[in-house]
This record gives sequence, structure tokens and C-alpha cells, in this order.
Amino acid sequence: MALLDRHAASRDAYQAIRQASADPFSVRFDSVISPTEGVINGQRTILLGTNNYLGLTFDPDCIEDSVRAVREGGTGTTGSRIANGSYDGHVTLETALKAYYNRRHAMVFTTGYQANLGVLSSLVGRDDHLLLDADSHASIYDGARMGHAEVTRFRHNDPEDLYKRLRRLKDAPGEKLIVVEGIYSMVGDVAPLKEIVAVKREMGAYLLVDEAHSMGVLGANGRGLAEEAGVEADVDVIVGTFSKSLGSVGGFVVSDMEGFDVMRVVCRPYMFTASLPPAVVASTVTALRKVQETPALRHKLHANAKHLYDGLTNLGLATGPNCSPIVAVTMPDQAVAIGMWNTLLQNGVYLNLALPPATPDNRPLLRSSVSAAHTPEQIERVLEVMEKVSREFGLLKDEPKRALA
Repeated sequence: MALLDRHAASRDAYQAIRQASADPFSVRFDSVISPTEGVINGQRTILLGTNNYLGLTFDPDCIEDSVRAVREGGTGTTGSRIANGSYDGHVTLETALKAYYNRRHAMVFTTGYQANLGVLSSLVGRDDHLLLDADSHASIYDGARMGHAEVTRFRHNDPEDLYKRLRRLKDAPGEKLIVVEGIYSMVGDVAPLKEIVAVKREMGAYLLVDEAHSMGVLGANGRGLAEEAGVEADVDVIVGTFSKSLGSVGGFVVSDMEGFDVMRVVCRPYMFTASLPPAVVASTVTALRKVQETPALRHKLHANAKHLYDGLTNLGLATGPNCSPIVAVTMPDQAVAIGMWNTLLQNGVYLNLALPPATPDNRPLLRSSVSAAHTPEQIERVLEVMEKVSREFGLLKDEPKRALA
């Protein structure tokens, strides 16, 4: 048996997808023109699958501060903060995060994925219990595997099931840590956080909320679902990323837990990974300030999300349960999903093809992520193309609602 033969089934499935269409997992951009437009295979294409929620990747202030930082601090740090020390920008960013979230502690990671790996593998240990929402992100599951805590899954967005599972562990030794997400990345549904907090309080557990897709999106100040639900004081740990609303790369964790700074010397993904380069840190600090100073960006984002969500729903397509900046349409099977994704791309619309086992309930999805930078005209164009392509694939039977130019 060859070393990679264990992946034969995945290899064959991937090869079948590539033979059926353009490779959806290796899209190559000739150029990126703006937060909402790129060029793919020589064609100007609307970008609807980039998680660029506030459109800050091309913000002039973020770009200028990033350029200044790379000139002053170089292209990289060439090591971890434990080995090579912290740059002034790292401390500035962590200080800004603490002030933004009104927390005493903040740690910055090189990616959001590593933030979950590091926190979940270090915060709980042997004889402790992790209770994970069944639809948790891969980084949450991988962080749980890296640690030694016992892992229990509860049904997605089901506080009653969480309560039953915690009640069974009532007399078990060790601490209990509940892990949920603000907005779930596949279909854009939102956690019932108030109800989960009520369970947490009654059962004496801790609560971690991954706000990767809800930071900058939800809450009066953009702090995420915990702020919007009014339960920030009941959330012990918040994890997030810079690669969505802040338009850069990296991850973070904030907390008020006593002695949380010990994580810097016990968290291996933090200790043994090169720290973020000056240019990334500088643009992230500026983007975080923009989130706080420009609530109009969130208002525009939600208006755009509603425009797309309502438009797809009114066409009769199977959209998700919540209107959020993640707008997913459930496909009847994988062949239709792949064919529609390919045809949409040929018509100048790029979004994400999500296939099992990465999707809830093993249903293929066409997943969009809306940006505040999208224009109403771009969203209308997407709806026109989506209607046309959906009819070609037999998903719509009634009279056309939009005329495709």
C-alpha cells in the first residue's frame, strides 16, 4: 500500500469533479480589481464568495498604513513572539482588541484556525469536557482533537440537547466548556445564544463563542453575536479572525479569566508559529478602528444581504433559515451543484461550492458571502444570472421574474 492510498476515495471524488467542470477548489484570479470584482479566465467577475464582509481589503487607509509598516519594519518577523520577541504593532493590536471588547486579556495568533487550535487544546485538559455544537468549524474539531478533554457533541443550535448532555455530566469530575459560533459559516444561521447562556449558568459551565463570521457584522459596535444578544458578560472566551471583516489575516482570543496570560507559555500553536508581519498588523489595527468608527458599513452590509437573500428566496430557491451576510442555496444533488457553480462562473458570478462532508446534513450548497462594498446593481445582476441558471437546471418552474440583459 502506497502512503497516499488511504486517500483514494477522496482523490477519485476530486478527479470526478474536475472532469465534470472547472476545478472549484483551485480557482485562479488573473487579477483582483476591488473587493467585489476580479478577472477570471479573462472575464470580469462579481466576487460573491470571499468573506470580505466590510470590503476593507482595498480601504485606502488600511493600504497606506500597511505599506508604511512594511517599509519601517520589514517583510516579516522570521519567528514566534516567544523566540523573537513582540513588535510594537503586536502589542498595539492586542491593546486595541482589549479596549474594543472591554476585556483584560488578548492574544493574537497568525491565523484564525490557529487561534481555535491553540485555545481549545490548552484551555481544557484531561478529565475536562468539551461540548461542541455538531456543526462546528473544522478548526474547532481539530483543536478539540489536539487536547485531552472528552468531547461531546450536541445537536446544532439545540439548547435543550445541550442541557441534557450537561446534566449527564453533572457529577463527572473536571470543568465543562461549551463551544458555539456566532454565525455558522455554511448556511449563515445564528446561534441561540441567550438560551445557551441560560443553560451555561444553570449547569455551571464555561462558554466560548467563535465570532469569526459575526465580528464586525453583528452588534451595535460590531463585537458580534454576544454583543447583539446582550450576553457579553456571560461569555468567558471569544475567539475571532482578522480574515473576514478586517480584510487581512490572523486570529485572536480575548477573555477576562483570571491568569489567562499563562496561555502564552502553554499554547503550542502560539509559541511555535512565526508571528504576524508588520504590514498585516498595521492594516488590521486600522481596520479595527474603521469597524468602530463607521457603523454605516454594517448597515450597508445588512441591506445588501437582505437584497440577495430576499431575491433568492422570492425566486423559490432553498435559502437558509436566517438572513445574514452568508447566503446559501441548497442544491438537490452534487451534479446539479457542480454544474450550476460552473455555469455561474461562466456567466461572471463567483461564489463557493460547498460539498459533503463539509456541509450540514450532507447537502451540497452554493454559498455566497455578501460585502458592504457590493452595489445594488451587482446584486441585481447576480439575481438575474442565478434565475437564468436555476431555470436551465430545472430548479424553477414558474414564469421568469427578471429579464437577463
